[in-house]
Amino acid sequence: MSCAGLRRDDPDGLVITWARTTYRLHALRRVPGATAWLPSLFVNVMQPTDDGRLLVVRMSSWTAAPGRWQLPGGSAEPPEDDGLLDTAALRRHAARELAEEIGADTAPDELTLWLVIRDEGGSVGVLFLAPSRPAPFLHERFADLVASETALGRDPELDRITLVRSPAELARLSGPHADYLEPVVRRYAAQRS
Repeated sequence: MSCAGLRRDDPDGLVITWARTTYRLHALRRVPGATAWLPSLFVNVMQPTDDGRLLVVRMSSWTAAPGRWQLPGGSAEPPEDDGLLDTAALRRHAARELAEEIGADTAPDELTLWLVIRDEGGSVGVLFLAPSRPAPFLHERFADLVASETALGRDPELDRITLVRSPAELARLSGPHADYLEPVVRRYAAQRS
C-alpha cells in the first residue's frame, strides 16, 4: 500500500489517504531517478521490556533491506472487502507483524497508538506501543520462531533481535539503521526518564 496523502483533521486527528499498489510500484523506489512512485504506509511496534529497554530487529540478508536495524513491523496491507483502513485495522496489522516477526502474540487492543512519523523517503509510519514483556520471554519466542521457520525450510525475515536503552546503545549496532529509528529511540528514552 502507498500513502497518497496526509492531513490533520483536528488537533488530535490525522487522515491518511492510501492507495492499493502492486509490487512493481514498490520496486520503482529502488530505481535511481524514478519519480513515478508513492511513499509507503507502514506500521511498527515499540516492544519494551520490563526493565525499560526497547526491542530492535535486524532484517535478514535476503530481504528488501538486508542487515537494516528497525522496529518490528511492515507495510500496511489493504483491508479486506474494501473496509476502512482505520486505527483499528492498523492496530490489527501491527499485532500480526509482531507475531510473525518475533513470535510474540499480543492482542490488537493491547497496542496503544504512540506516534505517526514520516521517514526521509516520505513514507508514513504508524507506531504502536506494546505492553512491557520480560526480556527472556522475547528472546525465547524469537528463538522458537526461528527454529520453526528453519524446520519448515524457510529463512526467517529477521536474523537478529536485541534490546536497547538509548540512542548510544543503538549507535553501537553495526549495519544500517532505518532513518526513523534513532529519533524514535531518543524520544522513547526521554519519555522514560
